[in-house]
Amino acid sequence: MRGKRFGTGLSLAAGALAACGLAFAPTAAAVDPGTATVNADCGSYGGGDATLTATQSGTSATITLHTSSVTAPVSLGQDSLVSELTMVKADGGTVTFKGTKNPAMSTGDALEVGPLSGTVAPGDSLEAYGGTLKVTAFGFITITCTATAPQAPGPFAFD
Repeated sequence: MRGKRFGTGLSLAAGALAACGLAFAPTAAAVDPGTATVNADCGSYGGGDATLTATQSGTSATITLHTSSVTAPVSLGQDSLVSELTMVKADGGTVTFKGTKNPAMSTGDALEVGPLSGTVAPGDSLEAYGGTLKVTAFGFITITCTATAPQAPGPFAFD
């Protein structure tokens, strides 16, 4: 009987700790919209629509970019690309998101980079139009993309 009470006590204690942890855990802030589309020109590498997905946790934010308009020219290993996305702030200046995250891609696969990490302030409104995306493979092949029009449905607004 003593073992059963001990197990029940541990279960209750673990449940109480979990509830406290949830109560004090930092909440993820909302980004509006969470996903936007932008048309980009990547020079000789192509261009077209790309989807940007943004997340935020406090002042840390990430953006992931996916486009089937630009494809991998060769097979690429996971986390082998160095990417830098510079976005324009509505009130002036820029915010840069950087990272080396990408899935493994075979020749011809859609380009995907991210999540790329950056720092935002409450109230930041960020737009890809006017900024750039630079993706470097093997240390010497660099693709530079620029948006040809504002992103839709609009800029990312961070809490």
